[in-house]
Amino acid sequence: MTPHDHTDTIYTCPMHPEIRQSGPGNCPICGMALEPLIPEAANDDAEVQRVRRRFWIAMAFATPVLLVAMIPHLLSLQLAHSTSQVLRCMELLLSAPVVLWTGVDYYRRGWMGVVNRSPNMYTLIGLGIIVAFTYSLTATFMPAAFPPGMHDAHGMVGVYFEVAAAIIALVLLGEWLELKARGRTSTAIRQLLSLAPKTAHRIGADGSEQDIPLEQVLAGDHLRVRPGEKLPVDGRVVAGRSSVDESMITGEPLPVVKVAGDLVVGATVNQTGALTVEAQRVGADSLLSQIVGLVAQAQRSRAPLQRLADRVARWFVPAVILIAVLTFIVWLTAGPQPRLAYAVVNAVAVLIIACPCALGLATPISIMVASGRGAQLGVLFRDARAIESLRDIDTLVVDKTGTLTLGRPVLERVVPVEGYSENQIVVLAAGLERSSEHPLARAIVASAQERGLAPAEVGDFTSVTGQGVKGRHDGASLALGNQALMTQEHIDIGAFPHADLEALRRSGKTIVFLAVNGHAAGLLAVGDPIKPTSLSAIAALKAEGLHIVMLTGDHRTTAESVAQALQIEEVMAGIQPADKAATIARLQRAGRRVAMAGDGINDAPALAQADVGIAMGTGTDIAMESAAVTLVKSDLSGILRARQLSRDTVRNIRQNLGFAFGYNALGIPLAAGALYPFTGLLLSPIIAALAMSLSSVSVIGNALRLSRTTAG
Repeated sequence: MTPHDHTDTIYTCPMHPEIRQSGPGNCPICGMALEPLIPEAANDDAEVQRVRRRFWIAMAFATPVLLVAMIPHLLSLQLAHSTSQVLRCMELLLSAPVVLWTGVDYYRRGWMGVVNRSPNMYTLIGLGIIVAFTYSLTATFMPAAFPPGMHDAHGMVGVYFEVAAAIIALVLLGEWLELKARGRTSTAIRQLLSLAPKTAHRIGADGSEQDIPLEQVLAGDHLRVRPGEKLPVDGRVVAGRSSVDESMITGEPLPVVKVAGDLVVGATVNQTGALTVEAQRVGADSLLSQIVGLVAQAQRSRAPLQRLADRVARWFVPAVILIAVLTFIVWLTAGPQPRLAYAVVNAVAVLIIACPCALGLATPISIMVASGRGAQLGVLFRDARAIESLRDIDTLVVDKTGTLTLGRPVLERVVPVEGYSENQIVVLAAGLERSSEHPLARAIVASAQERGLAPAEVGDFTSVTGQGVKGRHDGASLALGNQALMTQEHIDIGAFPHADLEALRRSGKTIVFLAVNGHAAGLLAVGDPIKPTSLSAIAALKAEGLHIVMLTGDHRTTAESVAQALQIEEVMAGIQPADKAATIARLQRAGRRVAMAGDGINDAPALAQADVGIAMGTGTDIAMESAAVTLVKSDLSGILRARQLSRDTVRNIRQNLGFAFGYNALGIPLAAGALYPFTGLLLSPIIAALAMSLSSVSVIGNALRLSRTTAG
């Protein structure tokens, strides 16, 4: 797609994310310029350039109009009727291109809002300009239509061509600044998109290399990655050894050594050696694409805080028009002479200064910036509700395997019963587990590979959620799982002394039993070391006032061993997946605001039940899809960063809403002339236009401060 070919790009409105269309345009509800749903890596500023060009053209005409209108007053010149008429014609000729060309897009947007029963900011702007320009035209060519009190010594009526022209120029200036500021809110996504390389070195069947565009890489392709190059896609190393800089994903500055069999992530940087990588996840399936998709989805979601602004915005424009009409009536009936002139000017000032755009942008613009900043910090929010809710959490429920522990268990011991060998137990267990994504299953399959054993061919495979798996091999029924599965299948595990089992569990080992034809055949003890960061992260979370609960399907003795090492007081062990969700619900009924952190398929129901589900980035896709927050680096310290960002974002939104409400609460009465009886001061429509134009820019500027938050 060429830089200016937008026909295949979906555009949306920052204030109304439900509005989506192919190609650029304007929102039919609020009239704002649409922006790409997912920005391109290179910032396309065509709309910015268009508005900037119109602004400079408007300024080129509006400036001399202002000079022509103001110089006689500044110099206190008494001009002859003919001279005044010539100057008026000059004002008309200079302001007409501004009003009838550079401003025509605003009239269209305003009328579109009326047609769609959603009058917007441009409805007010267009109405104000048309009133000022029409009034001036009438005063120029039909002065007799006005009462005698409005005529000067030469029988002429004051005009406001300079007001109409200056308003359009200043609104264009505001839109130009706003578009530039809005472009910065998508910087994080553009930075992510720019990380991916554009080409890859594909290795052919004959060993030859060919450089191909990244879009042509298919799953299963073998790719060469030279030192200093970025990994083109997610995959597995099949040959070579190197250090890879994964800071883009993990935030850790130290490189990670990769050898054959290790997984690599696209857009990370290969440093020291050459690697041959088998592509596994390409295109939209890659981790980078998933991150970009999650950030874009979060940026376009609506926060609960937005509800108040939505209710106000629905009645805002009709209320402003009503206030403008009342202003006109009051000045026309009770104002000083010339009453009609005062009435028109103040009514126009009311229409121009009101800015529903600042109110509408207050929440979504903060969400956009916060979502992008979260991605830079390794925290992916699914939607705005998650950003807003995380700050209120008081209880954190954590899974054990893959959350508190490394999630890379190792098969440390195999105990067969008489008649079976260790290798037989491993072969049968690996056959049952090779289709599973659970870390314990991967440990068993990896042990079989290390021993040079081929997993058994297993049929009639059945997964028993939270307990284990069953199947058949050579006519024999197999069952592999925890003690709960053995009890359910009425399998006696008395061959393994209770004291030995407890000793293994106290050392932190997870025990899996294998049964063949209804009889115990052996046990496998799997160890999963605690993450080095877990202890400090748990301590920091407790210091934040969070109550920590460990929730695991593992045996209580094993769970308590890990909990004791991490100083977690409350442990719920032997919990089935369905019971995990029920446990979360029970805590919620007790008045707790609960977050759940986990990484497995069996955590998905609990993640969905929690007020905020937090998936570890190294977990399964199902867990990530069920969660409201994903930690790209599988580290609980990411929750601290996420909570700080949540607090900063909610505070920023409240600042924006306060500014938007305060601006209109102060600006509209000033424009209506509330200070005139006390000070004799009135707000010029030109100043009102400048204030209106800068209000949205101020809201966006405040939101952009979130891009610099440290968030822990």
